[in-house]
Amino acid sequence: MQLVLRIIVLLSLLAFIVAVHWIERDSLKDNHDGHVSFVDAIYFTMISATTTGYGDIVPVTDRSRLFDALIVTPLRIFFILILAGTAYTFVIKRTWNNWLMQQIQRKLTDHIVITGFGTTGSRAVEELMARGIDPKTIVVIDQDREALDCAEELGCAVLQGDATRDATMDAVRVEKASSLIVSAGRDDTTILICLTARHNAPDLPITVSIRARDNELPANAAGATTVINPTSFAGLLLAGSVHGTGIADYLSDLASADGRVQLSERTVGDEEAGQSLAEITTGLGVRILRKGRAIGFWEKEAKTLQPGDRIIEIVPTAS
Repeated sequence: MQLVLRIIVLLSLLAFIVAVHWIERDSLKDNHDGHVSFVDAIYFTMISATTTGYGDIVPVTDRSRLFDALIVTPLRIFFILILAGTAYTFVIKRTWNNWLMQQIQRKLTDHIVITGFGTTGSRAVEELMARGIDPKTIVVIDQDREALDCAEELGCAVLQGDATRDATMDAVRVEKASSLIVSAGRDDTTILICLTARHNAPDLPITVSIRARDNELPANAAGATTVINPTSFAGLLLAGSVHGTGIADYLSDLASADGRVQLSERTVGDEEAGQSLAEITTGLGVRILRKGRAIGFWEKEAKTLQPGDRIIEIVPTAS
């Protein structure tokens, strides 16, 4: 659209100059045959607008000379600037950006892809950085240029594009990513992004934000590994605050890296196999994830950790 707009501006200005030259053709002198035709007006316009002219057609009156000096000459500079800017925007800059993208893509592995940099997406990036994640390993996809500028200021790699398209997912090498966070702002868009990502990366952990409770099941069916409903979570905090402020505060503490404690998930170490969940020394174990099943710390299965188990524990933070 920028290219079309620039062409329209150039043609409009050229048409204006041609019209003036044709109307004022008696002010021009053709040294070749003495007659200024409409073709001569077009020819003189193109020559005078792009160069200083060849001298075969010249203005002979003060009015035509002033028009060429005060109107055509500045427009000639304007034309050069537009042409140079167009060459830079659509050739040089694009070639440079494509080369940079290729260099970034070659290094993309075990990165985190975030689609949507609104309130939720930006807060997720800030929390990841607070947890020690290098922003250079975070790739943000959004269609809003201003949102991407904010992500770039944080040090993230950005891509302006539609996350529902396979080409966009290929560009960020989603199949090499460690995880994907989808926060599109609309449930239907979120589910479509999830489908696209799952098609490109069958084993990728995908976390999605769903607003309507009825859409949680379709999101799971679309391939989401984790479905988070901010509205439902806010309801849980509100309900917990009825019996005192401590529960809501502690839940917020667990969810944020700025609190005194936080939840952590990791794989059982080789030296921990055979121990009970209560015997781990890295934190307070609260749950075991074993072959898709959640085992609480009070259940008998928690007395023996097995290789491949994942532990959810409460650990103290640096603060």
